[in-house]
Amino acid sequence: MKMNCLFCCMSERQFTRRSSSRQGIKDCIDANNTLSRFDNISYKTDSSRRRFISEEISKLGKGKISAQIFTFRELCVATKNFNPENQLGEGGFGRVYKGHIETTQKVVAVKQLDKNGYQGNREFLVEVMMLSLLHHQNLVNLVGYCADGDQRILVYEYMPNGSLDDHLLDLARTKKKPLDWDTRMKVAAGAARGLEYLHETADPPVVYRDFKASNILLDQEFNPKLSDFGLAKVGPTGGQTHVSTRVMGTYGYCAPEYALTGQLTVKSDVYSFGVVFLEMITGRRVIDTTKPTREQNLVTWVTSESVV
Repeated sequence: MKMNCLFCCMSERQFTRRSSSRQGIKDCIDANNTLSRFDNISYKTDSSRRRFISEEISKLGKGKISAQIFTFRELCVATKNFNPENQLGEGGFGRVYKGHIETTQKVVAVKQLDKNGYQGNREFLVEVMMLSLLHHQNLVNLVGYCADGDQRILVYEYMPNGSLDDHLLDLARTKKKPLDWDTRMKVAAGAARGLEYLHETADPPVVYRDFKASNILLDQEFNPKLSDFGLAKVGPTGGQTHVSTRVMGTYGYCAPEYALTGQLTVKSDVYSFGVVFLEMITGRRVIDTTKPTREQNLVTWVTSESVV
């Protein structure tokens, strides 16, 4: 019953706005052709990857892109030379620092990607394009980017309350108080609206592919915003039932049919949403090896006969 109530929170106005939103995306750039080109970047040589990135960023600069272009020097100043004391976190593609842009007096989050891996290059391109084209209150705002030399840096709005993971699954480290039930439902509803926008309003539709608690950021009022679009992929179009692709994502959150077949649909994100919702209800991680064997996989545990 509560799950049904969650989706009742979605505004009817969102659905009536779809046609105008789609036209806005198309007016900005031919997203389908541009985003699809990113899928081949992993097959390029190192030098051709760098050339491809430079060309695509140059094209972005000529479009209706609101993101600011920063120099590496500007971001060094903003983060005090990427001082470890300003580090907010670290992920598979790089480190995130808190920064201060002097010209605008704005506090930002600066993500410096690993410049040696092709995944970092691909993530950079996908995030700049996705977050430049797609705008929604539940998607993190891209302030700007830097592509000086071999540097690949993304600048986002600063989210003062960190990630959902900080307040839900990592309380021992963060010393945060557990979220109350109303706040959990607020976060779940907002994250669902972000996914709904990607799946139903974006044209072509976008499959997020990495929906998890650590990628849901929270602003001052605990409004959620989806972040980290490096694994996002253009979804099925033109009557296609799925997109065949290499399996990517985070273990435990990945839909089993996608993990087994490599056939990706927007339903893959819906499965991941369900996993995160279970984490929000139980306060447990999807995979926790400190638990008894039968309880280590959250999905298996909650769907077992003894729990049901």
